[in-house]
Amino acid sequence: MAAATTVRGGARTGAPRRVPRPVRPQWRTRAEIAFFITPALVLFALFVVVPVIQAARYSVFAWNGLGPLENFVGFENYTRALGDPVFISAISHNLTIVVLSILIQLPLGLLIALLLNRDLWGRTAMRVIIFIPYVLAEVVAGVVWAMLLQPRGPVNAILEAVGLGEATQLWLADPGIVMVTVMVVLTWKYLGLAIILFLAGLQGVPEDLYEAAQLDGASWWQVQRKITVPLLGPTIRTWGFLSMIGSLQLFDMVWILTGGGPADSSITMAIYMIQQGTERSLYGYASAVAVILFGISFVLAVLYQVFVLRRDTRDVVPDKPRRRR
Repeated sequence: MAAATTVRGGARTGAPRRVPRPVRPQWRTRAEIAFFITPALVLFALFVVVPVIQAARYSVFAWNGLGPLENFVGFENYTRALGDPVFISAISHNLTIVVLSILIQLPLGLLIALLLNRDLWGRTAMRVIIFIPYVLAEVVAGVVWAMLLQPRGPVNAILEAVGLGEATQLWLADPGIVMVTVMVVLTWKYLGLAIILFLAGLQGVPEDLYEAAQLDGASWWQVQRKITVPLLGPTIRTWGFLSMIGSLQLFDMVWILTGGGPADSSITMAIYMIQQGTERSLYGYASAVAVILFGISFVLAVLYQVFVLRRDTRDVVPDKPRRRR
């Protein structure tokens, strides 16, 4: 149907025409994107890609860190590492820490976050106290706990003072309980991160949903299970990813507390790598261990991305528009 027209003063006028916006050149958009991401890509290449390539290169040589790379051994370092019971034990320790960190810190952090999200007296002070361990340097926290857990340290002294002398232990020297002790310290150190992230996620839950649920007669437990936890899902999944990667690369806290001992009962992959490289000057072998550690972390990160974080990235990244024929 043609647009309606009117005649005013002998002039024929019609509906106002829409002036099309100037089309932005595609090369300009690409140039701007390249300008902003190039510095980040350069830094990523220098500090991530290049070291990984160098480690892979050193791993196929029997190299002591000095002189040229001459003694090519192929994949012998890899087979040696994967056949070493100590390194297999280190892998199992890291995976155990990954699982226990999620199983312990997730419900505990979520419960404390829900508690601190309510209108309580001293809530701000409690948040600060809980978050202080996380912001402490690992060296400081490790040294303090190593002093507290000495055989004649304050922990055993307090147990004896309250009449629990039978509960005193060699917390860092008994192979049977050292991993339990390490997990207690790690939970104390990193629980604050989970709580702060969960508290931040709770701020995004609309109050209208809580009010509607209360009007419908939902109990507190039903509100948390049906509203809070599902809406907090992206935050929980992001924290789980950070916890998993941090547990796989764990080094400093365990190194300060136990050094991987006693009798390698608390050794991790990073500690094993440092021992083989800096202490025994087996840099080629240590590089192979580093590549294996990188491979395990990469595979688990990809699997987590595909099976856990897929729903979050699917909602954020839009589908590509189809071309019209």
